[in-house]
Amino acid sequence: MERHMTVPFGEKETSGLKSGDYVYLTGTIYTARDAAHKRMYEALQRGESLPFDLKDNLIYYMGPSPAREGRPIGSAGPTTASRMDKYAPALLDLGLRGMIGKGRRSEDVKEAIVRNKAVYFAAVGGAGALLSKSILRSEVIAYDDLGTEAIRKLEVKDFPVIVVIDPEGNNLYETAIAAYREE
Repeated sequence: MERHMTVPFGEKETSGLKSGDYVYLTGTIYTARDAAHKRMYEALQRGESLPFDLKDNLIYYMGPSPAREGRPIGSAGPTTASRMDKYAPALLDLGLRGMIGKGRRSEDVKEAIVRNKAVYFAAVGGAGALLSKSILRSEVIAYDDLGTEAIRKLEVKDFPVIVVIDPEGNNLYETAIAAYREE
């Protein structure tokens, strides 16, 4: 199924998503990679607040290349999501509605997705230049010293993703492999 969704969104919107759905996101998403996740996790451990409200928001695992003149951002392809797996369950439990990346997720992340009625989307790896065309604005909002790994607030329009793990725990990477083996 193909869907157009405005972000941020809540449990009501994720409940209708199914593994394998094509989704076009419009609205606000945030970026964070390894170093930013580590800092957020450490801030939580110290009882500090995070640089943005996780509630019903999405984090895109991406560190862009420099923007060309006249563009808000450079190439904006996804990074491997499993590198954030040790931090993701805690963030999901605090209200994060979903993540965008590439690659498999751990069983702990899958359980947290189901527990929180969240979603894991994949963006197409290797298509960073194409994905950047869906990004209208980019603003560093935290951890500027991390360079490309700083947390950014992005405004996107029709940003293309695929539901990999839906709120019921269905995992496209597993079902697609099983379907391929049956053929």
